[in-house]
Amino acid sequence: MHTLRASKYGLSIKQLPPSILEVIDALTKAGYQAYIVGGGVRDLMLGLHPKDFDAVTNATPAQVKEVFGRRCRIIGRRFELAHVYVGRDLIEVATFRAPPKKAVTSALGMILRDNNWGTIEQDFARRDFSINAMYYQPRQGVILDFCNAIDDVKSKTLRLLGEPKLRFEEDPVRMLRTLRFAAKLNFSIAPEILDVFTPEMTQLLRDISPHRLYDESQKLFTMGHLQRVLPLLIEFGLWKQLFAEVSPDVTAFVALAAKNTDQRIQVGKTINPAFFYAVLLWRNFQERTEFYLAKGVVAAEARAQAGLDVLKRQSTRTIIPRFAETFIREVWEMQTRLLSPKPQQIESLAGHARFRAGFDFLLLREKSGDDTTQGMGQWWEAYQDMTIDQKEVAISQYNRQRAKTRRKPRTEDVEVDTVIAPLVAEAAPTRSRRSRNKSAQAPVRSTANTAVSNADGVDANHPILKRKRVQRDLSQVIFGPTQ
Repeated sequence: MHTLRASKYGLSIKQLPPSILEVIDALTKAGYQAYIVGGGVRDLMLGLHPKDFDAVTNATPAQVKEVFGRRCRIIGRRFELAHVYVGRDLIEVATFRAPPKKAVTSALGMILRDNNWGTIEQDFARRDFSINAMYYQPRQGVILDFCNAIDDVKSKTLRLLGEPKLRFEEDPVRMLRTLRFAAKLNFSIAPEILDVFTPEMTQLLRDISPHRLYDESQKLFTMGHLQRVLPLLIEFGLWKQLFAEVSPDVTAFVALAAKNTDQRIQVGKTINPAFFYAVLLWRNFQERTEFYLAKGVVAAEARAQAGLDVLKRQSTRTIIPRFAETFIREVWEMQTRLLSPKPQQIESLAGHARFRAGFDFLLLREKSGDDTTQGMGQWWEAYQDMTIDQKEVAISQYNRQRAKTRRKPRTEDVEVDTVIAPLVAEAAPTRSRRSRNKSAQAPVRSTANTAVSNADGVDANHPILKRKRVQRDLSQVIFGPTQ
């Protein structure tokens, strides 16, 4: 074990939030050992800004609850942990673990129960990566390094503690963590890990709960280096273990969405991981919709059923929560509404709860080269920056353009060999009812007969020419309701 001076490696108590210090101080005051461990210490050494900090102690979860009372909640069965709430912050407190006395594992070697408490020397050996096995005591200003992890930090090498094959069998999620850390930290993977990273090994992820895999996928989407990790998932064969029927290739649409997601995280904007799921499953949704349309299903029903099918299939790998599924389906449905909105509904559509997500999705499709958007992504982008008067003008212009495109093309004249002559040479102009009555009383002139084409076999005795209007006696007609 090496005891390192924290200040020498850029660590200072001023870099820590008050919440983690309060937890460390409370446990120390109660007579327990307490350290900051894991990614928080590693990121501070690398000059990064950790999102959260985890604590480790020799106090059991029950003893941690005694210290913090109602602010503490014990969770987990496989790995029992204590969650301590300090204001709005959540601090995860783990107990030092020892090797299991009796291994409770699956048939493939995955640890099913691991609640054996031990010492700090035993605990470091149970951790996965060397760079996550450094213990920082902020009040004493020291770092405890049991495995020369500082050398791996300097050489930017990702190394597992113990035999890689055994560590992956104990917890197959470590394969995902390997690629996530390699992409996030831009570290190289140690050769001994690459040797056991085989397609057969990746099959172990099938034994992991789909709920846990969804949590891991969220970490991949929100770490800020999605562009870098997607090719790694394909290269090491983990893509098909996470995404059921998604083609293992990074399309222009997926790449642009990943880039946009990373940029939003870098500038401090919030993201919804479900949005990237909507991007990944978009092609499958379109193909399934076409399948139902080919069967004659109404378009709206085809889209609804296709969305259900695609998300149900994906749930065999990662179970997406119900609220996230609703979000994904609404984003897909907004694509149809944004492509051909009714003019009178444009203003209300712009105020829809899912308008922003649907618009971002549409604009990404358009920028990635999707011609089916018909330029509506740019139209909606310009519309949002207009004044009220400008919006009215834009809507009227859109309405005229929409009417022009919806107008049916004029049918071309049909060429026939025989020209059909009209029965009457010239159509009579439209007249009032009174003038029609007078003309009905007058006898049919013989000039009408001359307008008839003898070539068509119509003579003066034709019934249509001899027809006369019957004149009614209006004095006998009773107007109004009948009795």
